This record gives sequence, structure tokens and C-alpha cells, in this order.
Amino acid sequence: MNKKISAMYFSPTGTTKKVVSGIAQKISENINGEVTINNIDFTLPEVRKESVAFTGKDVVVIGTPVIAGRVPNVLLKYLNSISGNGALAISIVVYGNRNYDDAAIELKDILESNGFKVIAAGAFIGEHSFSKTLAQNRPDEKDMAIVSDFAHKIYAKITSEDDIQTVVVKGNKPYGKYYTPKNENGVPVDIRKVTPKTNSNCTDCKVCASVCPMGSIDYEDVSKLNGICIKCCACIKSCPTEAKYFDDKDYLRHKYELEVEFASRREPELFL
Repeated sequence: MNKKISAMYFSPTGTTKKVVSGIAQKISENINGEVTINNIDFTLPEVRKESVAFTGKDVVVIGTPVIAGRVPNVLLKYLNSISGNGALAISIVVYGNRNYDDAAIELKDILESNGFKVIAAGAFIGEHSFSKTLAQNRPDEKDMAIVSDFAHKIYAKITSEDDIQTVVVKGNKPYGKYYTPKNENGVPVDIRKVTPKTNSNCTDCKVCASVCPMGSIDYEDVSKLNGICIKCCACIKSCPTEAKYFDDKDYLRHKYELEVEFASRREPELFL
């Protein structure tokens, strides 16, 4: 197979990276000879300032997390700047065990509208950004075994079909509305402007500022935000002293609700 392999991902807490990189690595292992994977991590804002272009000689595994059942809207401008030019794409969404809703079909549509030929897609589960218990430590060993098998089937499709067919994925058109949490009275609540707090455990190590995908945490005073918060919780999960936290009652109620109602293990869904 005379193709170049690229792995592209937005992955604040590493779950999407693990799935996307795993698929790209396993595809490359099927190719005779030494293959170098082109890794494009567009998690941090500086990377998203430059567009990327591919050609028909490329195979691109591209993944994003699911936020409120959709592709994160903060990524739309960047994703629409990427030029496929006939490259083959495997589109991946990773969600926190609730539901991926219309994210899979949305990502596929974005890629196809920008010149990619989407030949496979998957919806995988990663530890929920809000929680340390919901889908804890996923993608886990079982998930990664599915990643390996999926990659093998993708390679077989690429190498056995003269006219490689595009894939059909689950989802609605038009896309559904963004998922909205509700309070104890069943009234929708808006947690988009909720931001993390910083407690006295903070040692000013700057880790939180360095991992924020929006570049919103003030480097000089990490207790301040200079931009939006997408609730990826990279700052919380990466803090070595557990200094970052949320205290908004609607956010905390939603987190608890997710952990209780969606505790049962969901499995990846693959489209090939």
C-alpha cells in the first residue's frame, strides 16, 4: 500500500489521542517496510492557527471528543480549514459513555465537505471529562483490542477494493440540538459559562495553563480565565495538587446524574 498515514486529534485529556494513534499505528504495522506516522495534535490553540492539506496518497485518522452530543463547535473553523484533496479518512469520535448523538455523522460530513473520502468511522468511549469514575480509565485494554481489529479491517478494505466505498454512519439530518442538562425540576440549565475555581493547594506550577486547549488560563495568575471554558477538565485532571475544581450546583448535579444514569458500560460502534 503506497499511502502515508497521519493521525490527527483534539484530545485535552488523552482519550481521543489514544484511540486515533492506536488505529494509525495498527494500520501502519500492516504495511511492509518502515512507515512513519505523521502526528498532528491540534489540541492547543497555536496549532489550530495553521491549516493542513493532504493529497490522494494520504490516509488520515482524525478524531475529536464529543461535547453535548456534537463535534465541539470551537473546532469547526479549524476542521473546515483542512483540505482533503481526495485523501482517505477514518473519522473517530470519543464520548464519555452517555451518547455520541449526531457527532459521528457531523464529523463525517465536515470531512467529506472538505475533500476527504471517509471510508471508516467509529464512536469510542473515553473516561468522561467531568468524572473520574464514569467510563473510568477508558479506552481500556478491551477497547484497544477493538481498535486493533478495526485497524486490521480498515487496512483490508484499503488494499482489497479497487473502488473503495465511503461509509454510512448513524445520525440525524438535520443534526439534533446540543444536549442540555436539566435541574431537579426538569428545567434545562445552561452551564456553558461555568468556570473552574482554584483552591489553596495551588503551587503555581502552570501545568493547567499549559494544557488548556482554549489558552484561557492566565499564565501569570492561573486562578483567572481570559477566555472561554469548554469543560474539557484538562486543568482538573492534570493538576498535581488537585487545586482546580468546579462548585457550580447545576454542573455538580449534572455530573452526579451522568455518573448514576450512565454507569453501565457502553461499547464502541464501528462503521466500515
